[in-house]
Amino acid sequence: MKAVGDRVMQVLRQLRGPDTSDSVFEATALIVGAVFLVLGFAIGFPVFFGHELTISGTGSIGSFASYGGAITAVLAFVLGRLAVRPEEIREDAVRDGFSVPGDRLRWYDLAAIAFAHAAIAYLGWLGVAELLERSFLGAPVFPFPGAILVSVAFALTAYVAFLSAVALTPMVLSLVLAVFLVVGAFAAMLASSDRDWWRNNLSALGMSTNSASIAFNATLVIAGVMITTISRYATAGLPVDEDGARRGRFIVRGGLILMGVFLACVGVFPVDEFFLVHNTVATGMTVVFAIVVVGLPWFLRSIPRVFVLFGWAYVLVIVMLGVFFAVGYYNLTAVELIAAVLIFSWIIVFLRTAGSVTGGSRGDPASARTDRVRAGSPDLLAG
Repeated sequence: MKAVGDRVMQVLRQLRGPDTSDSVFEATALIVGAVFLVLGFAIGFPVFFGHELTISGTGSIGSFASYGGAITAVLAFVLGRLAVRPEEIREDAVRDGFSVPGDRLRWYDLAAIAFAHAAIAYLGWLGVAELLERSFLGAPVFPFPGAILVSVAFALTAYVAFLSAVALTPMVLSLVLAVFLVVGAFAAMLASSDRDWWRNNLSALGMSTNSASIAFNATLVIAGVMITTISRYATAGLPVDEDGARRGRFIVRGGLILMGVFLACVGVFPVDEFFLVHNTVATGMTVVFAIVVVGLPWFLRSIPRVFVLFGWAYVLVIVMLGVFFAVGYYNLTAVELIAAVLIFSWIIVFLRTAGSVTGGSRGDPASARTDRVRAGSPDLLAG
């Protein structure tokens, strides 16, 4: 076992470095997937042997695939980050897609991203199993095909999580954030013990008396950490050729980070226990969003005008929703839900827009390294 571990670490050491070919990472992802395919069958078949299984529910292959898929996603993500981790960490080192000299992904950033991958795998396979259960009513699953299906789920999860980890960029994370928010929100709604939660407000899902509170609040906290992480790096490469542009970039970055912090606080402080704090941070997030969106053409002159108009339209819709709630046409849940969709979709599109404005080198570690060599960076010239 030790020999196998040493061999894996040797392969990962060989993969390290910004000049590693994408084809090498692709081949390695296939190998990682194959390893988890074998592990899935080796674990699943003995567990399933002698039992007639169901597709979903307690003790089903769906439950096994969802829990195992979450663990697989975390392990594959860690392997992917080890594959792109440099041998020596220098202060000005460029780290894969997050090419911010003198900065790096913190442990809590990576923990939040890994948790998001695990949650997506868990809820995704749980949803697939539930769909198949309703499609094949009463169909039994025998041990051998059940083990095959579970092992394939593990292999696919490992393959995707590994590639996501080695290609970690703000644009990739924006996609992960979108998927995580969707599956987390729907999981909380489905798990809610209060079927009439929607008559109150969206925050009712996070009340301590609701069985969905852990899923809902954890989704908000993790999403908040991810937004602060992506915002910090996505805005770092935006072009600034004067002090005013630099200040504008700082304001936008600070606003996005503050929105992430407020979002996390919404999950940390449930509305039934911290009513004033909860409402303050929730309202503060909307206010900061409006300030950033309205002032964007002055803060960041390089942002396309189409995107600016896109944001202004969002703010106008949110204001109209507030008016509808004030006159009693919409209830609070409808206003909060639509506003949340608008705000998060704007954040995700902004992150992708910022990545395209920055240029190709932000998403390409090798290009970033080449640009720095041409600029005469001492550490790279020496290497």
